[in-house]
Amino acid sequence: MRSLSDSFDYGFLLRISDDTLRVEALNEYLSSRSYLAGYEPSQTDAEAFALLCRPPTERHVHVLRWYKHIAALKPQTNGQTPECSTKGKRVQPPWSPPEGTDVSKLCLYNSLTRTKEVFVPQKGNRVLWYCCGPTVYDASHMGHCAPAIIKRARQNYLLEQYGEKKPSPSQILQDVLTARTPFKAKLAETTDPDKKQMLERLDAAVDAALGPLQVAVQSSAAGDTLQNQAQVLLEEAKDLLSDWLDSQFGSQVTENSIFSLLPKYWEGEYHKDMEALNVLPPDVLTRVSEYVPEIVEFVKGIVDNGYGYESNGSVYFDTAKFDSCPAHSYAKLVPEAVGDQKALQEGEGDLSISADRLSEKRSQNDFALWKASKPGEPSWDSPWGKGRPGWHIECSAMAGSILGESMDIHGGGFDLRFPHHDNELAQSEAYFENDHWVRYFLHAGHLTIAGCKMSKSLKNFITIKDALAKHTARQLRLAFLMHSWKDTLDYSNNTMESAIQFERFINEFFLNVKDILRSPTDITGQFEKWEAEEIELNKSFYEKKTSVHEALCDNIDTRSALEEMRALVGQSNTYMAARRSAKLLPNRMLLQSIALYLTEMLKTFGAIEGSEPIGFPVGGNGQNADLESTVIPYLSVLSDFREDVRKIAREEKVTELLRLCDELRDNTLPELGVRLEDRDGLPTSVKLVDKETLLKEREEKKKMEDEKKKKKEEAAKKKQEQEMAKLAKMKVKPIEMFRSETDKYSNFDETGFPTHDAEGKELSKGLAKKLRKLYEAQEKLYNEYLQSTQNGS
Repeated sequence: MRSLSDSFDYGFLLRISDDTLRVEALNEYLSSRSYLAGYEPSQTDAEAFALLCRPPTERHVHVLRWYKHIAALKPQTNGQTPECSTKGKRVQPPWSPPEGTDVSKLCLYNSLTRTKEVFVPQKGNRVLWYCCGPTVYDASHMGHCAPAIIKRARQNYLLEQYGEKKPSPSQILQDVLTARTPFKAKLAETTDPDKKQMLERLDAAVDAALGPLQVAVQSSAAGDTLQNQAQVLLEEAKDLLSDWLDSQFGSQVTENSIFSLLPKYWEGEYHKDMEALNVLPPDVLTRVSEYVPEIVEFVKGIVDNGYGYESNGSVYFDTAKFDSCPAHSYAKLVPEAVGDQKALQEGEGDLSISADRLSEKRSQNDFALWKASKPGEPSWDSPWGKGRPGWHIECSAMAGSILGESMDIHGGGFDLRFPHHDNELAQSEAYFENDHWVRYFLHAGHLTIAGCKMSKSLKNFITIKDALAKHTARQLRLAFLMHSWKDTLDYSNNTMESAIQFERFINEFFLNVKDILRSPTDITGQFEKWEAEEIELNKSFYEKKTSVHEALCDNIDTRSALEEMRALVGQSNTYMAARRSAKLLPNRMLLQSIALYLTEMLKTFGAIEGSEPIGFPVGGNGQNADLESTVIPYLSVLSDFREDVRKIAREEKVTELLRLCDELRDNTLPELGVRLEDRDGLPTSVKLVDKETLLKEREEKKKMEDEKKKKKEEAAKKKQEQEMAKLAKMKVKPIEMFRSETDKYSNFDETGFPTHDAEGKELSKGLAKKLRKLYEAQEKLYNEYLQSTQNGS
C-alpha cells in the first residue's frame, strides 16, 4: 500500500473535529489519487484509519474503498480489535434459502371416494391404467371419443341369409307384417321414455314404407316398382325383422366364427376413427375372444378361494360370502344400488338369466362368472361344460393378466359404475385376495344429443365418420376439451360453434406471430429492450402458465386451462394491437415464447399434430413445415410486388390496377389457401390458412356486405318514401285538410276548419284547440311548398 505520508500530512485531519466533515475531506483527497499500490498498510494509513470511528457511508465511495482495504489488511494487536476498526478477515455471510411456494399436486376425482384425491402412482412415475373399450358391433359413435354383441352378430347373420334367398316383394311384405306383431307388443310394454321414443320412430318409419308396397302389390305394379318399394321396406324394417328372424331361427346358429366376423370388422372401423381423431393407441389392446383360457383360469381361482359356485353348468359369484369377509366389501362404488334388480337386469342386457333359471343362484344379487351357453350362442370348453364368459369377468381377467393384482387407474363410462365395475372389483379382489385392485376409478360423463343420452341400443347416436364429415378432428377434440371430462357433454350446434370460434381465435394469433417472426432481422436484433408493456405481458404469461398448470392438476380441468390460454392470447393481441397503432414492431422473442408454449400445450391435448414449432398444420399432416418454408418466400415477393403496383396505381390514379390487386387478394389467393392482409403504414401480412376456412370467410364477408347493401338500400327507400309522403302532405291546402274527413266532421267555416262533429254537435274547446294546432302546422307546410315551387326547387 503506498504511504499517504508521501503526498500529504494527515495532521490536517486532526484539526477537523466533526467526524462527518473529516470523512468528506479524506474522500475528496482520495478521489484524485491512486492509493492502492501494495499489500501492506503504512504507518500513515494506520494512523489515518484510527481517526475514523466507524465505517464511512456508501456515499463516500473513495474513502469507503480505502477503509475496507485497510480493515482487511491491518494487523491486529494481541488478538484485540481496535476500538474504531472493523472485522479482520473477510468471510462470506450466512445464506438463507427462499421460503418458496407450495407445488401443485395432481388431484383426480375418484369414484371410490366421490371426492378429489391426490394421485400417487404405486410404482414411481409408471402408471397402470385400464379402460373399458367399446362393444364393437356397430359404427363407433361420438360417445367412444370420451370413453349386446352376441345377439347383434346372430341377427346380422340371419338377416344376411334372408336377403341371399331373394324373397319376393309379397313375401317381404308378409314377413314384415308378421314381425310387426311382436314388435307392437314390445312397444306397448316399454315404459322407459327414451326407448319408447326410439321404438315409436322405428314403427313410424316402417308404417310409412308399408303403405306404398301394399298398394303396389295389390295393383300388380311393374316389377321394378315392386322391387324398389320392397327394398325400401326391407331397409326400414331390418331391426324388427332381424328380431323376428332371431326368435325363429336364432337357436340354429352355432358356428363360433359367425360371432367373430362382426366385431373384427367394426374393430377395424373403430381404429380408423380413433386414428382420424388423433387418439393415441393403447400400449396393449385385449379382445375377449383371445382371452377365454385366461378367463376360465380366473373363474377357477375365484371358486377355489371360496367366492364362486357352480350351478347347472354356470358359475356364479357369491356376493353374500364375499361381503361377509372382513377384508372385503361388495359394491364399493355404488353401495346404495345393491339389490336394485332393474339395474342388474340392465347390466346383463338381453343375455341376462331367464326367470325360470333364477333358482340357479343362491341370491338375486349374485352374478354370472361363466354361463352355460344357450342354443344360438358361442361356446367354449370349460370344467363346467360348454359355455361362455360372463360380462364382468372379461375385464377382470384381461386387465389382471396384464396389470397384475393392482392397477393405478380404471376408466370407463359413468353408467358402468354399477353393476359392471362394482362386480369387476368384487371378483378381482376375490381372485387376488386383496382390497385394492383399483386405486382410482375415473368415470367419464355421458354424451347427449339434445339432452338425450347417446346410445347404440336407443339408435340415438352420431357416428364419428358423420361428425368428421361436418367438423375437423381438431374441432371435435376442442369441443371435448372445453368441457369437464366427468360431466355430461351435449353435442349440439352451439357446442361445436364454440369450439370453432376458439380454434379461429387461437389460429389468428399463431398466424400473426408467424408473420411477425418472418420480419427480417439480424441475430442481435432479435433481442430487444423490454419496456413496461413487455414486462407486464411477460408477467401475465407466467401467471397464465401457472394457472394452466394448476387447472390441469385440479382433476385435469381442461376447460379452465383453455380459458386461461384464451385469456393469454387476448392479452397478447392487445399488446400487438397497441404496438401496431404506434407503428412499432412487437417484441418478437416474447411473442415467440408465448406461441411456442401454446403450441406445445395444444400438442399435449392432441389438438395439433406434426412437428411444426408454432401453430396449426397447413396443407395436411406432415406437410406444414415444408409447405410454409417453401412457399412463403415466393408469396412475400409477390406481396411486395403487389404493394409496389398499388402504390404506383394510387399515385397515377389507375383504378383498374387497384381493382386487379384487390381481385388477387380477395378471390385468387384464397383459392390457394393464402390470405393477404393490407395494413396502413405497415407491410402487407402474408398468412397460410386452410382453403376451406378462407372460402368460408369470403362467403361470410360477402354475406355481410350483401346485408349491409340491403340495409342501405332499404334505408334509402324508406327515406325516399318519407320524403314523398312529406311532399304529398305539403301539397294539401289547409282549407282541404279536414273537409275529406266526413266521418268525423259535418260543418266547416270559410277556411275549412271544422266546427261540428259528425253528429252535428259543436266541437269542444279542447278538441278545437288541438285541431287548430294541426291546421296551423299544415299552413306552415303548405307555405313552404309554395315557396319551394316559386324558387324552382
